[in-house]
Amino acid sequence: MDKNILTIKDVREGINSGKFSAREVTEDFLQKAESDNPDINAYISIDKEGALTAADKVDDIIKEGGNAGPLCGAPLAIKDNILIEGKVSTSASKLLENYVASYDATIIKKMRDAGAIFIGKTNMDEFAMGSSTENSAYGPTKNPIDTNLVPGGSSGGSAAAVAARMALGAIGSDTGGSIRLPASFCGVAGMKPTYGRVSRFGLMAMASSLDQIGPFGKTVSDVEEIYSVIKGADKRDATSKDAGESQLPLGDLSSITVGIPDEYFSGEGLDKDTAEAMDEVMKSLSSTGIKFKKISLPHSKYALSTYYIIIFAEISTNMSRFDGIRYSRGDSAEGDLLDIYMKTRGRGFGEEVKRRILMGTFVLSAGYYDAYYAKAQKVRQLIRKDFIEAFRQVDVILSPTSPTVPFKFGEKADDPVQMYLSDIFTVPVNLAGLPAISIPAKGRDGKLPVGFQFIGKHWHDNDLFQLGKFYERM
Repeated sequence: MDKNILTIKDVREGINSGKFSAREVTEDFLQKAESDNPDINAYISIDKEGALTAADKVDDIIKEGGNAGPLCGAPLAIKDNILIEGKVSTSASKLLENYVASYDATIIKKMRDAGAIFIGKTNMDEFAMGSSTENSAYGPTKNPIDTNLVPGGSSGGSAAAVAARMALGAIGSDTGGSIRLPASFCGVAGMKPTYGRVSRFGLMAMASSLDQIGPFGKTVSDVEEIYSVIKGADKRDATSKDAGESQLPLGDLSSITVGIPDEYFSGEGLDKDTAEAMDEVMKSLSSTGIKFKKISLPHSKYALSTYYIIIFAEISTNMSRFDGIRYSRGDSAEGDLLDIYMKTRGRGFGEEVKRRILMGTFVLSAGYYDAYYAKAQKVRQLIRKDFIEAFRQVDVILSPTSPTVPFKFGEKADDPVQMYLSDIFTVPVNLAGLPAISIPAKGRDGKLPVGFQFIGKHWHDNDLFQLGKFYERM
């Protein structure tokens, strides 16, 4: 049996029934990862010994008649900005090439307790700053569908690992689309939960008011399986909370209304493939009786500029901790303190990180704070109010995940503005703190993948799973 094609539920049931062992499943995924990773570069590191040890523990629990948990024997990939105790965590930066985490992120402990197996740490844009995974200090990740194309970013390694069947599922982080964009480009499912639904303790912060950890999977069901384990309040993350989650009345599809933002579909930003795929998605859903309603998100035209002002500011603050001393590269420069800072940070940070630190320092500087950062925060609240008003009329919102299909390496690398435009449909969700899931559009055999988003109300994450699974079954 090719275990690499199984779902999380298949693996759990197969192990619990004795059809195969957790070690056998893990060995299959490790073999796939070790054979394919040199070409794809989805993993920065593969932890073969740790994965097999964890698999043996799961098998021991099963042999003793115990319950290994809902992620029993599931081989997962973890983005390299999420801490695993005793493992090197680089965030794809040379500045952290020798940094060994001293504790587990909350989600790591939850998944380990649920029986998950960690295959390795995945590649990413350095410190999660990018939309293509071209900015990694350890080389770019390639899209398994076509290795001439980018996998999206910043969680490109996690999406590529799932798409290439080098992991059953994966974890990424999403600050402005960093889970959903790679999911779209690699033809897998990926979700950004409501801000605060999943603890960020143990995630290397980029922009703290926007960052959110979330799962990838081959199917919406796999994404939901992982989400169900990692969600919940955490006393070590003051922004996290438990909240009730509603469920759409799928028994009466005619009572469900899906919003179509006029601003997302009326412009010239969508490429032909994406526009055609979105038409097919809407036709499929409307044939079931689901209603569509045009809505307006009038301040969405300001979302991209608002988003980048805010993240530049928060990056400038969060990156200050990486001074080249506390998280040393092991080759600190000689001289006074300023010399050490300049040389170690200069050698350790990549160009995109430097660009964002400089821009953030500028927008926070005296004389510019009110003109840029304070104004951006006001516009952010207007964007949030737009969504609240829209959700008075509709149950969920449908949009493209990206305005384009995956693009070639180098195509946008020299033009930061064009690269940033890849996030035009995803950043409003982060600014508003809403949940959203990217799902592959059907009927794309032989064509480049296109992902679409379901965007939900605050704390209505379950609505997205219910509607997403319904679409997959159609």
